[in-house]
Amino acid sequence: MTLASDLLDAAEAKGLMIATAESCTGGMVSAAITDVAGSSAVFDRGFVTYTNAAKTRMLGVAAATLDAYGAVSEEVAAEMATGARDNSDADIAVAITGIAGPGGSEFKPEGRVCFGLVTPDGVTTETVDFGPLGRNVVRKKATAYALTLLSRAVSQTSK
Repeated sequence: MTLASDLLDAAEAKGLMIATAESCTGGMVSAAITDVAGSSAVFDRGFVTYTNAAKTRMLGVAAATLDAYGAVSEEVAAEMATGARDNSDADIAVAITGIAGPGGSEFKPEGRVCFGLVTPDGVTTETVDFGPLGRNVVRKKATAYALTLLSRAVSQTSK
């Protein structure tokens, strides 16, 4: 079994729908979920919002939040997750925004990824510094982490 198939089995058993909002992973979480046959029973949709304009238009992320905190922030991740849930039929949504690399800065280094998770119980956020492991590795680790966050949320949520 994979993280995605375990997630889908658990979500289907509870009748929960899932959505994603992705920036630095560019749809990798959605792809991992939809690689599993039958995923349409629990996966409503995914938003790939790579630019700030897309985050604002598609998910309702406030321009003021982007200006104040930058795209790579827990504040933006929270608004992305909320927007994904509000613009879908999902019960649970995860958001990912980060710096996969190359690049970064002293304040937002390569490998920093912010996650937002919205469930019926509210919104939580966290930041993980995967380190300067290279673009592909950071994206894969962020994808696996997002699937793990969704799995935990599904296990703790009842409909």
